[in-house]
Amino acid sequence: MTATVKPVTKLTTQGNMMNHKLLTSLILATSCITHTASAADAVDLQALIAAAKKEAPITVYASTGKIVAQAKDFSQQYGVNAVGVKADAPQIIEIISREAQANNVKADVAIIEDAPAGIEQLLNKGYVQSWVPDDIKANIPTDYQQPLTVVLAPNVFAYNTTHYSSCPITNIWQLTEAKWRGKVAMQDPTSKPAYTDWFSQMATHYDQQVRDAYQQEFGKPLQSGESSATAAFVKALAANNPLLTHSDNDAAEAIGAPDGKGDFVGLVSTAKFRDNQQGMKLGLCSGMKPVIGWNYPSLGVVASGSHSPHAAKLFIHYLMTAEGIAPQGVDGKMSTNQTIKLPANEASGIEKYRNELMVYHTATAKTDWQSRQDWQDLWNLNYQK
Repeated sequence: MTATVKPVTKLTTQGNMMNHKLLTSLILATSCITHTASAADAVDLQALIAAAKKEAPITVYASTGKIVAQAKDFSQQYGVNAVGVKADAPQIIEIISREAQANNVKADVAIIEDAPAGIEQLLNKGYVQSWVPDDIKANIPTDYQQPLTVVLAPNVFAYNTTHYSSCPITNIWQLTEAKWRGKVAMQDPTSKPAYTDWFSQMATHYDQQVRDAYQQEFGKPLQSGESSATAAFVKALAANNPLLTHSDNDAAEAIGAPDGKGDFVGLVSTAKFRDNQQGMKLGLCSGMKPVIGWNYPSLGVVASGSHSPHAAKLFIHYLMTAEGIAPQGVDGKMSTNQTIKLPANEASGIEKYRNELMVYHTATAKTDWQSRQDWQDLWNLNYQK
């Protein structure tokens, strides 16, 4: 699937910024030091700000349009110019890879919502570096430090509050029963890597919980020829003819439309709950066993060849503060800085149930990357149209 980059500033502004970078590149070359998450890389915040102000403007890529406001607010707060550009994760990875290979780096910071691809295609090749702000490090779980995960995007099971007073699903295995045949809406796992990564993470870290959930639902142990309880669940879910959509919007519409005639349940991002303000009827399936959904990580990385390494690091630092991440918080996206809570007006109410979400372990992201095709094959072989 080809992604399209969507610039968020006028061409002349971005062009001038690029020209300025080229003019200053020779002067700044001596300061282009490789940055990694280590104690030796600790930088005093005020010194970092002072150094950043001497550097060229930075370009920041992310898959959310909120990066526009974040870059603008950053520029106003620190007097360091930043330009936000919205693009899909595959396109961001391609841009950074090509620039690194051509030794012509223009991107400075990227928020990569596809963690396995970001690690395998960028970090492991040295095209980008991970940097953890030393003054915030103690508030970030170690699982999210190598590499730095900036934000977690919850994908949750949802239902229609018009049709039901509470979620009709209490166990993920119920989704495989005849009652819900053709009535589970979700994005197609063959085109949405987050879903195959979810399968992989469940098999690696939550498989016993999936097995226990089967016992709880059916009163007998799971008997399966599959390699894991998760694989058995994925096979059964695919065979139950779920409604596969091309986007989160389509899945949310199928589940939460106020005039919807089908009693759908399914998976959507917490960002879709904001549509309840326009009449949607999405409700959160809290209490489901073994999980109510999962948190998908977005990495925060600095381009290795950035001509403005201090400004790039300052932007990463900004994203790890309550003020910096606030525009994404209203969508239910959670900072990995544990001192930051979601705003009170977040629509899904996921803050109260964050402990019921599956935790994504970036340490095993390589397994997720390597097994994507296997999970897609399992899905395709069993999906009943």
